[in-house]
Amino acid sequence: MAGGVTTLADVRQVKVRRQQPGAIDQVINIDLWELLQNGDLRQDIPLRDGDMVYIPTVTDLDRNEVRQLAAANFASTTTQPISVAVVGEVNRPGTHTLSPEMAISGPPDNSQAPQPTPPIAEATGVFTVTRAIKAAGGITQGADIRKIEVRRLSRTGTEQTLSVDLWQLLQAGDLTQDIVLQQGDTIVVPVASASDLSQSNQVATASFSPDTIKISIVGEVMQPGPVNVPPNTPLNQALGAAGGFNKARAETDEVELIRLNPDGSVSRRQIPVNLSAAVNEQTNPVLRHNDVVLVGRSGSAAFRDGFGGVVGDISPLNGVLGILRFVGIFN
Repeated sequence: MAGGVTTLADVRQVKVRRQQPGAIDQVINIDLWELLQNGDLRQDIPLRDGDMVYIPTVTDLDRNEVRQLAAANFASTTTQPISVAVVGEVNRPGTHTLSPEMAISGPPDNSQAPQPTPPIAEATGVFTVTRAIKAAGGITQGADIRKIEVRRLSRTGTEQTLSVDLWQLLQAGDLTQDIVLQQGDTIVVPVASASDLSQSNQVATASFSPDTIKISIVGEVMQPGPVNVPPNTPLNQALGAAGGFNKARAETDEVELIRLNPDGSVSRRQIPVNLSAAVNEQTNPVLRHNDVVLVGRSGSAAFRDGFGGVVGDISPLNGVLGILRFVGIFN
């Protein structure tokens, strides 16, 4: 009747204060966890007129217990928005407000996960790490999902760090890795030290990955400009999304890939074109968010156009291609 306990409730330490005529108030200790886990109905005592029920705040959250508590019949059925910070390898780092419609309202969205999720009871009305990452635009392709951290301040002012391995969530359906968040939490998504192709393919289809990434195909293609493609789109597929080469003008032997790296540096390399190649790092690499693919002019097209370079022709097009002007200072 009081709206249910929150996910921060310490249900092991519930107290009922009862007035005693002419005597000191009686304090009755209640352990609702015993009721929840073992069906101990003795913990659900009848109340009397004038009783006061006190439910304290838990000191340290246990990710397993929070989920079970949130699914209890005495848990809150309403969800209040919370604000969390998501930093590191996400597409929109910063502070995000998680609204009630973003809370878990049923089984998590694992319809695209590589492994089926086992039938584990899921808490509802709670905000989790994957929901916060989704609100931040999803992870980047450079994210290390095995070493995510959730940092939160305890009631005593000390910082608590919780480790999250979302790879275990993807591979084994381990819902305990998708921990429940509190107001003011900070989620840190680190950069991966190395990339594993088979792992990145599975991560790209996870519910906490972005639905699309934005790349730019510029120069001698049929439809130059920015394009949204699914994560883990390889170069050859991206060229097809831009309509393919302008066969009358394009240099079809190689293209240039320009990439802004997580450390702020810019890399550029020539990639031989092999439109029949399977995904590989040499001739058909997987593209990342904000990559720019530059398709140059053939020698005959350059001769017809006169003196000038591709970058000089296309760099003023719009702000999306501003990276080309930046890279130009290294020429």
